[in-house]
Amino acid sequence: MKCLEGFQKLRPVVLSVLFILTFQGANCQLLVSPVGPTLVNALVGSNVTLAVTYSGASNPVVTWFKGNLPVGTWTINASFPPDIANDSLNVLEIERGEALTFKVVPQHFSGSYTVELTKSGQEKVLATFTLKIYEIIQNVTLSTQPHFAQEGAERFTLQYSMLQGVVEQVIWRFNGRELKNGTHYLIEGSSLVILGPNRTDKGSYSVSLMNPFSSVTIYNNVTVLYGPDEPIVEALPIQPFYKPGDSLSFSCRAEGFPLPIPEWIFGGQILPDFHQGVLTLTNVQTSQGGIYTCSVFNEFTKEKREKNVTLTVFERPLGSPTCSVVSVNNTDLQYECRWAGGTPEAQLSFPALNNTNSGAGIFIFTVTASTNLEDKTVTCLAAHPIEQNTCNITSSSPRNFLPTVNTTVDSDGKIAVTIHCVSEASPQAVVSWSRGDESVIIGSTYQISSDTTELKIRSHNISTFLLSPNYTCTCRNPLGSQKKLVQLQGPSISDSSLFPNQDGTIITLTWEVLPTSVVTGFDIQMKGPDLLSNNGDNAILKGSSREYRVIQQKPGYARSADVFLLDPDMTYRFRIIPKARLTDGEPSEVHRIGPGDGLSGSAIAGIAAGIPCSILVLILLIGLIFLIFYLRKKKSNKTRYPVSRAVEKVKNIKPNGTSHNVLNGGLRPPPDYNILPKTPSERFVTLPMFVPPPPVRVATTV
Repeated sequence: MKCLEGFQKLRPVVLSVLFILTFQGANCQLLVSPVGPTLVNALVGSNVTLAVTYSGASNPVVTWFKGNLPVGTWTINASFPPDIANDSLNVLEIERGEALTFKVVPQHFSGSYTVELTKSGQEKVLATFTLKIYEIIQNVTLSTQPHFAQEGAERFTLQYSMLQGVVEQVIWRFNGRELKNGTHYLIEGSSLVILGPNRTDKGSYSVSLMNPFSSVTIYNNVTVLYGPDEPIVEALPIQPFYKPGDSLSFSCRAEGFPLPIPEWIFGGQILPDFHQGVLTLTNVQTSQGGIYTCSVFNEFTKEKREKNVTLTVFERPLGSPTCSVVSVNNTDLQYECRWAGGTPEAQLSFPALNNTNSGAGIFIFTVTASTNLEDKTVTCLAAHPIEQNTCNITSSSPRNFLPTVNTTVDSDGKIAVTIHCVSEASPQAVVSWSRGDESVIIGSTYQISSDTTELKIRSHNISTFLLSPNYTCTCRNPLGSQKKLVQLQGPSISDSSLFPNQDGTIITLTWEVLPTSVVTGFDIQMKGPDLLSNNGDNAILKGSSREYRVIQQKPGYARSADVFLLDPDMTYRFRIIPKARLTDGEPSEVHRIGPGDGLSGSAIAGIAAGIPCSILVLILLIGLIFLIFYLRKKKSNKTRYPVSRAVEKVKNIKPNGTSHNVLNGGLRPPPDYNILPKTPSERFVTLPMFVPPPPVRVATTV
């Protein structure tokens, strides 16, 4: 304890000694320190001083370095001047021993400066300054490389340059927003690099250059070339398809800069008639349907894009669908539905026969004939985008029918009789022919038409037709058959009529023949006074008025004849003679017109024979007759009806032509036509059945 108390008493003395000793040691160590900040900014051309203070030694050696290169050395308070580097003599000075002064400092004197103080027996000491010499920033420009940014390129660079100036800080901005290094932007020295530019990089770019003495901001509007994008094609009006005669327009547009130029291409040719990408089509036709291509091109980027649009023009098939059914091998029925034409072709089907099969334009379906198809109506469904339609066909076995006979004269003078056998049937019946019990053999005498419905028989002799066995035609299809017998008959008239006009100057004769009668022509015969001319004189002097004479000849197909001019005060008689070439058939009934013609010749002959007896009777009965005459003087004339005459022989006039069409009527055996002269053939057509009016009875008072 005593020792501790003694130390406490000596403590002030010990501290004093230690302080003295410490102060003396410190006073002997060389120290240096900067005067002011170590970072010095200066404007080029100004004077700058880098100053330090030192202690701990007298007259040390001072050396200034720029980097590692000594630029000046001097011993403080020495009598000789400082040693300055030759390239810095005009700029550097060492003042007061320890301060380095720059006079009208150039910009390239910027750098790091270190002052080193040394003294023998002392460690060297250092102090470091950073000197930045700045210029006023002037004439700054901002350029791009390449000139335009293009979407999809690898990079686009903006770079600034200036005539003079030292930049301490650079700030890049895009539309006012400061840019930093990243995945899209890269700042390299005086450049801003845009990596993978796109259309969103279009806008205003700026760079701000700054130093402690000046700042400059410069702008550049960057244009990004892009596109064309995928073209957008529209049709107006919007329809799934168009019909011939419609009008429409195609519009085409695409994003891009500059705005892409559109073109319309059809069939490999550039279409001229469009404006600003709008192609107008008026009165379109099916030939204009197809693929239209819109091509857009960017003349700066040299990029091209295309898009196709299909114009569909549908045309309705012509008319309406038609249905038919034909026989196949006389066992199967082949149904056909046809609606040809149109774009596209109509889809056809027979749902009642098959639900799965169909065809385009023409559809044929074959089934085996069966009784359930008799009189069955089958419908064809015709489906087209413009119209839905149908047609029907009913299959049936041959119906009952009547054969018809037509007669002509060939150019070689042969009578040609054509028998027609047509039975209503669906499908059309095939006709087979037989003569008696034998099939008809085709040759010079017999010919069968290509559709088998006609049998043509040719011969000079009418007996070939009349004495031949019956002809049989059988109409057959897969659903059944019908058979008819045909017995040819000689020329005959089945019915006839006479129709006068109101004045009695013109008459019309009409007649009919049996369906199987062989007739090539008709003679119109008249008995009575001559016909009148237009001026009232007799126009025709053909012979005696008491004999029939031919006044007209008609072809075999004729069924009427007009006769004029008649004298209404005279009596005429008419009849029609059917003919098979030069063979006459039985005449028609006699038709009479006129006021009457007195007693007949037979009546006059009877009266002449009875005159003697009449005289005797008259003498004996004179008184009675006188009395009767007296009592019935007003009844001296008796009412008498005309007595029918016998058929008189007719004087024929040589005909000017031949005629057709025949009926049977119990004729005597006809002459051999092989010995008769030949006449030109006449045309035959099937005549309608004539229904005669009721007969007119004429009474004559004698």
